[in-house]
Amino acid sequence: MDRREKMLNTPVPELILRLSVPTIISMLVTGIYNSADTYFVGRISTQATAAVGLVFSVMAIIQAMGFFCGHGSGNYLARKLGSGEHEEAERMASTGFALALIIGVSIAVAGNLFAERIAGWIGATPTTLEDTVLYMRIILLGAPFTMGQFVINNQLRFQGSAVYAMVGLMCGAVINLVLDPLLILVCGMGVAGAAIATIGGQFISFCVLLVGSRRGENIRLRISDVRLNGHFLLEIVNGGIPSLFRQGLAAVSTLLLNKAAGSIGGDAAIAGMSVVTRVMMLVSSALIGFGQGYQPVCSFNYGAERKDRVREGYFFCTLYGTLFLCIVAALCIRFPAQIIGWFRDDPEVIEVGRKALFYQACALPLLATSVMTNMMLQSIGKGVKASITSSARNGIFFIPMILLLPRLFGLFGVEIAQACADVLSIGLSVPFAVSELRTMKS
Repeated sequence: MDRREKMLNTPVPELILRLSVPTIISMLVTGIYNSADTYFVGRISTQATAAVGLVFSVMAIIQAMGFFCGHGSGNYLARKLGSGEHEEAERMASTGFALALIIGVSIAVAGNLFAERIAGWIGATPTTLEDTVLYMRIILLGAPFTMGQFVINNQLRFQGSAVYAMVGLMCGAVINLVLDPLLILVCGMGVAGAAIATIGGQFISFCVLLVGSRRGENIRLRISDVRLNGHFLLEIVNGGIPSLFRQGLAAVSTLLLNKAAGSIGGDAAIAGMSVVTRVMMLVSSALIGFGQGYQPVCSFNYGAERKDRVREGYFFCTLYGTLFLCIVAALCIRFPAQIIGWFRDDPEVIEVGRKALFYQACALPLLATSVMTNMMLQSIGKGVKASITSSARNGIFFIPMILLLPRLFGLFGVEIAQACADVLSIGLSVPFAVSELRTMKS
């Protein structure tokens, strides 16, 4: 049975689990990239932890552009493979990869030219400015490889080659985890060592994934297939803009969160909220990985007019995603101080972080419905609805919350802002899901 037949005829739960396990691992690896630096620089100082947390918003923008190109090209090529149009899928794969490299180089150059100004925009204080600029400059140099690896990773997933995608990211993660303690603690390079470890791992992932994309039935990336024309760019925008909104607004929300926390509680509050952000990012990475295992199933079967399988996959992922989040939420509610303390053993940091983690955990189980609805809408080409649902949690609702609640309740408002946004987001996602599921059923 060839790949297309497997995607269209394998039982949906079995197929999603087969694709989602390596994808979950891939997403957790991405989370580890972003969390490892926080853990190891936490052995240095609260200011270093805060600096790494501040640059996370810049890293999120780079990742957002990578997911934009990767999901935009991946969704389209999966639908074309589902309908048997292989040459069109090949052209889209090469175009999405080329676009990512162009944007990555532009970000690396412009970011380093204006690094100090950007550090001020993202909330660096006089005590964190030097570390923030140093860490950010190095991270920006790796932007082309970071974006390139995300594009290839997502294109492999949408072709059904989730294992190749996982292996590529795992190789980079191992390098990152080895280099972090070596450069930060043994060589005494501080935040510079953390940044070098991160981009070193991303470069290795980029190389491994590029080689993996040329194996088996996978689409080959060729310069001759690049088509930077209106048709392909529009399709990338339609399929990738929800990911850009989701990841990009995460960067904006992190920036506003850091500014609000810093203005009220100083470096300790920034560090505490940064740790909570990383913890919740690891949890959501597992959930998103599960949903991304559903996406190629959704795209393939929607393109082949097997909409009953699209519906079945949605309900399967929503149910088990919610059960998973209930278990994680229970752990976070029971052990918030211990979880925060594992990253930074500072009483002020722990005090801020444990409260925020508790509040966010209370609303965590609602996230599964919002994420799976967004995944489904994005995969079937409903770009506008998918953009709205992807913007809800970190944009439409969070931004007003983080601007308003701290003014009313001080640091408590900072700590509850994300939980309030999560509750409001579910009210937006459910009507969109119901309307599309009813349409597919009829």
